Amino acid sequence: MAKIHEAITDRMARFLLDQPVFFVGTAPLSHEGHVNVSPKGMGGTFAVLDEHRVAYLDYTASGIETISHLRENGRIVLMFCAFSGPPNIVRLHGVGRVVTPDDPEFADLRTRFSKERTLGQRAVIVVDVHRVSDSCGFSVPLMDLRGDRDLLDRHHEHRDPGYFTDYQRTRNATSIDGLPGMPDTPA
Repeated sequence: MAKIHEAITDRMARFLLDQPVFFVGTAPLSHEGHVNVSPKGMGGTFAVLDEHRVAYLDYTASGIETISHLRENGRIVLMFCAFSGPPNIVRLHGVGRVVTPDDPEFADLRTRFSKERTLGQRAVIVVDVHRVSDSCGFSVPLMDLRGDRDLLDRHHEHRDPGYFTDYQRTRNATSIDGLPGMPDTPA
């Protein structure tokens, strides 16, 4: 049975920061739209900002679903599962927003993350958390972490800055449901 918490406690924050992967769920308002679940990882790309706010770095990639859904309605849930140690699942429900590198808030938020992995960063996703819950996680498998994949880092290292701007304008302009993608791209 899930337990509801008033806030992200210090103990829970340590749990969240220790997980090598988490999942982000969003959906458009239209019942015909596609629900999206994205795995996120790479050390140093998630931060607990305070007891009711978290954030993660978003990198240029093939999809723009999370950003599109947040721009439309803000609804988001982050789920963290313990794949080692005691079983646990934590869900953070809230309202998300997109902070892009040209936003004045970006520079301050960026200091909360690893100094590495700056190439290809598309945005910081900030979540104002209004529901914090955890549950047993008894059926989540035990797995051993071998390490972060470096493929995205290596892919981005071979690109010049113009590549990212062009990619975001052309391939991140709209979601699979036709919702606007990056804030400076048309619908």
